[in-house]
Amino acid sequence: MTEPHPFSRFVAILGRGKSLTRSLTSEEAEEAMGMILRDEVLPEQLGAFMMLLRVKEESPEEIAGFVHAARATFTLPDTVPQVDIDWSSYAGKRRQLPWFLLSALVLARNGYRIFMHGTEGHTPGRLYTREALALLGFPAARSLEEAVDHIDRHNLAYVPLEVLSPKLRSLIDLRPVFGLRSPVHTLSRMLNPFAAPYMLQGIFHPGYMETHQGAAVLLEQPHMAVFRGEGGEIERRPNKPCEVWTVHDGKKEIERWPPLLPEPRQAPDPEMHTLDLQALWRGEITNDYAEAAVTGTLAIVLKALGRTDSMESARTMAQSLWQNRDKDWFLEVA
Repeated sequence: MTEPHPFSRFVAILGRGKSLTRSLTSEEAEEAMGMILRDEVLPEQLGAFMMLLRVKEESPEEIAGFVHAARATFTLPDTVPQVDIDWSSYAGKRRQLPWFLLSALVLARNGYRIFMHGTEGHTPGRLYTREALALLGFPAARSLEEAVDHIDRHNLAYVPLEVLSPKLRSLIDLRPVFGLRSPVHTLSRMLNPFAAPYMLQGIFHPGYMETHQGAAVLLEQPHMAVFRGEGGEIERRPNKPCEVWTVHDGKKEIERWPPLLPEPRQAPDPEMHTLDLQALWRGEITNDYAEAAVTGTLAIVLKALGRTDSMESARTMAQSLWQNRDKDWFLEVA
């Protein structure tokens, strides 16, 4: 009789049926993802494993174990930079421009050091952060060492997932094969390679807020905030109330932010001219929705950073930072 493949037990745990199936423990998840990242699984096993997880939905313990396994594969620079905020960006935008990038740039201009990471191309018809940042004068770092230089010069670096983990990028690229997202989209958001004390998450499916919050506690992430953002990015939807699920020193909380604009819906932007990002920063155009998205996102981040303990003061502080931005800055870095 042929001996079972070492990875088969993980597929069996997830696929035993309604009464016997269970989630992986953190230790099992870490071992399983370690085997995947070392190419020690068969293609049939990988597909079954990913889709069984997708149907069941990932548990916080599974995501924490996957993240531990992924972090163990990183080759970090000799000098790891001090980073304040880990900002993941994996969804891409298709209805609105990525106004959240202006929120991040305001923070960078005010001394916060931001490590941004993400990927692109997995879903057609979207504008991804890598392209948008490059048009704003911030090219993607080609290595973690180059990212350190970008952070030192501009307080902001963007690193594509393939720089952090080529294997994780190849797994995300399987989305057209599966026809569905996989758990890799969730775990990649939580990689935080430079151990920033503040982690931000934007998701599309509300059910994943609890997953991210729970995984952050298990990963002993000091501070984390996750909310349903526009298009799945870390961007406040000004027309909607917003639940922000947080972790601060192991304590879980849920904040409920009221809408910023009276209209219940915002029409999609059919043009999505990326030059409008610079034009809004420079004050050459006005756009109530865009400015509310920028300042609304800023307010959530400022409160998560502990700059204030109330939503109203966070909003006032965000508006002040936006109004006092250096409107000529892009002329210097482009």
